[in-house]
Amino acid sequence: MAKIPVTFTYLTGLTPNIFSNARLSGSWDNQGNYSQEWTTTPMEQIIADDGCPAFRATVELDDSQIGQQFRWGVILDNPAGADFWGITTEINDGTSQERYRTFTLTNQPQPETYYLTHCRRLGSRKVYPNNQQTPGVQFAVWCPNAQNVEVAFGNSANGYIADDGYGIDSNLPIIALNRGQEGVWQTDPNNPTLSNFSPFDHKPYMFRVTKDDGTVAYRTDLYSQCQIGSGNFNPNGGHFDGSYTELDGTKSCSVVVDTDMVAKNFSETVWPEHEFIPASEFWQDELNPDRPLPTRVEDLVIYELHLGALGYGKDRPGTLGDAMELLEKGYFEELGINAIELLPMSEFRDEANWGYETSHYFALEYSAGGRDQLKHFIKACHQRGIAVILDVVYNHYSPDGERAQWGYDSNAPERNIYYWYEGDPNSYRYSDGRPFPEGGYIDNMSTGYSPRFHEEMVRKLFISSAATLLSEFHVDGFRADQTTSMHSYNVLHADGRSMGNVNQFGAKFLREWSRTLKLIKPTVMLMAEDHSDWNLVTVSAFEGGLGFDAAWYSEFYHHLIGDTRQGNQYAKLIPTAGYGDNRPLAMDYFAGALGASGDHKVVYHESHDEAGNASYMEGGQRIESRRTIVSAVNGATLTESVRPYAEARTRFACGMTLLSAGTPMFFMAEEIGAQKQYRYGDFINNREDLLGERVGEGRFLFQYYGDIIRLRLNHSGLRSHNIDIVYVHNANRIIAFRRWDDREEFLIVGSLSNFPFTDGYTIENSRLSNGLWREIFNSDAQAYRGNNLGNGGATIPSNNGRMNVIIPANSVVVFQKF
Repeated sequence: MAKIPVTFTYLTGLTPNIFSNARLSGSWDNQGNYSQEWTTTPMEQIIADDGCPAFRATVELDDSQIGQQFRWGVILDNPAGADFWGITTEINDGTSQERYRTFTLTNQPQPETYYLTHCRRLGSRKVYPNNQQTPGVQFAVWCPNAQNVEVAFGNSANGYIADDGYGIDSNLPIIALNRGQEGVWQTDPNNPTLSNFSPFDHKPYMFRVTKDDGTVAYRTDLYSQCQIGSGNFNPNGGHFDGSYTELDGTKSCSVVVDTDMVAKNFSETVWPEHEFIPASEFWQDELNPDRPLPTRVEDLVIYELHLGALGYGKDRPGTLGDAMELLEKGYFEELGINAIELLPMSEFRDEANWGYETSHYFALEYSAGGRDQLKHFIKACHQRGIAVILDVVYNHYSPDGERAQWGYDSNAPERNIYYWYEGDPNSYRYSDGRPFPEGGYIDNMSTGYSPRFHEEMVRKLFISSAATLLSEFHVDGFRADQTTSMHSYNVLHADGRSMGNVNQFGAKFLREWSRTLKLIKPTVMLMAEDHSDWNLVTVSAFEGGLGFDAAWYSEFYHHLIGDTRQGNQYAKLIPTAGYGDNRPLAMDYFAGALGASGDHKVVYHESHDEAGNASYMEGGQRIESRRTIVSAVNGATLTESVRPYAEARTRFACGMTLLSAGTPMFFMAEEIGAQKQYRYGDFINNREDLLGERVGEGRFLFQYYGDIIRLRLNHSGLRSHNIDIVYVHNANRIIAFRRWDDREEFLIVGSLSNFPFTDGYTIENSRLSNGLWREIFNSDAQAYRGNNLGNGGATIPSNNGRMNVIIPANSVVVFQKF
């Protein structure tokens, strides 16, 4: 019997040397015959053509097995431990979570390859074919329906190629790509024109795609590391002779980038920059042992930051430069936060935008500063002990996706490769019989059709972009936008029918995404904006869950602030207290949300969504959401007599968030008492002066935020998941709860009463154990513009489940047991 060699390669696509001790495991025995008992073989570590660590092994299978289907995978060690299953991709069955690769044995030697990521498989990349010492360049793109694909180069001055080819740089050749496996087209690695990377560095390019119907389209590279445009103009396929600074980056040329180099300086006046240094040199002084980075979601205090809303007083949206100014002036360090969550930074249309309309997931929004400035910002944060979390959007693409995802290599809806399409276009009709081909797309309560999650290549696009942000940009974690849209909300566009099969693949994608990221960086922190209350959201993907560490908990906000929700099912404590009377408050409703905060939740009293973007009708009037300090007095002007009430109730809201059992987060400018509504359409006209207010009218709130943040971060008992609501009184507007771990215990008493309890107030509950307590924090302190009423340094006993304490009006008081 003859033997047929099969060579298996496990490609990471990542430059860091993360994995070791790789072993091939497959469904064959030592004689090369199929077996239910899998055989394990050591793999050799190599440097692949993409310049990244990889693993390879060859086994010989018996030729009697020709036609037999085999399964295989890889076991490896990572920084978290040993023996992890290295196949993060599930089989293409919506009902299965099994993870293995398959092949059918032929009569020829055959290669079998698994790509952990596509970070270095697609796009424009440095390559080292045939052990070449100096890098060449390779272009690759997924175009399964294309008849032909070429790469054309644009002019660096304007960075645009029109639909008729106008703008192509005639000094560079148009280079053909060859069709390969899985519909991937790539340039010939032996093409001498591409043997040297340097001449192509920072050259703009586009793919010229001949679609399945013979039409020709110019398409951007969805694996592009940089989109040259930094403006808002869309030439709509016409001739463009202006500057790239005018172009909308979602439509402009992609740019060849050396991802192993970083701009030495944060900013230069020219593009491309003149000075670059190796990434290894750039990152070598990234960490400060005196300011260690947090690595657990429970240890975070998150500051949600929209770069575009910075730049107060400037005639442009905010940028990474404005964020760096805040860092360098010590703003965030004084505030005490240890995590900054940036609204989406991947390429999006229109610079005056939130960023939730992503077109290119690897390219960083050029108008905000681009890829190298983000690296400088992350490094500067890390040197100060501040983790960086990025918002990412996978539930939809930019609705204006022409030249990006839309119709990439086919005009047929069912072959629109990045969008889920169900069925035959001819089967969808309007009621009058007219064709309704768009009826097969999938809606999911987002601003675009659902991605084609049943395509592994689509899932890998998202996964690989996050892997790049982890390994190349040193991002510490992610907040995934509206995950419920992916695993629960999918319906057919034609008639709104629920599409369970789409939900299944949406969940599959989320498992693969989180599983891959945790394999690459076990300490990565993953948070989901998820409104399903599905328990599997925060179960490890290795155990069948979606793999998030925590989920956003909007119910907490709606009970605490809730100024956009009608009905009596929400407590709406702050705006109801803001009426200024003494009506009872639904503290018991809020107590339910507060008690649930310890179940892997991110809690907040303000976020970008709720700071001015929601509304409802009440009594014939439109009621809009507002910033916390404005909600606290129901929109009244903050006069000298009103502001103390507004700030005191704002301190209560902040205290409930910061002292809950969830991971606390608040939106930018809450800490200085932001009053202007933050809205999607006009945020640029309503920016707050953070640095000015920090030393102006907002200084008292800023001091309070800083002190209560430090209180939480300095006590492990306040960062645990343990919480016990021990007292609620709606009429008196009082709530009290315990927080503890195995080292310390606290009692937090919150009041929204407009009157202080100067003679003491009895908190009673059998779970309040006997002991001695001392007040360690009081929101009514004079330093916060309070009335300085409290318990001072007195020792307060608790006996038989009773404890008598002085409670200021509209306050939060913290007691520690000694």
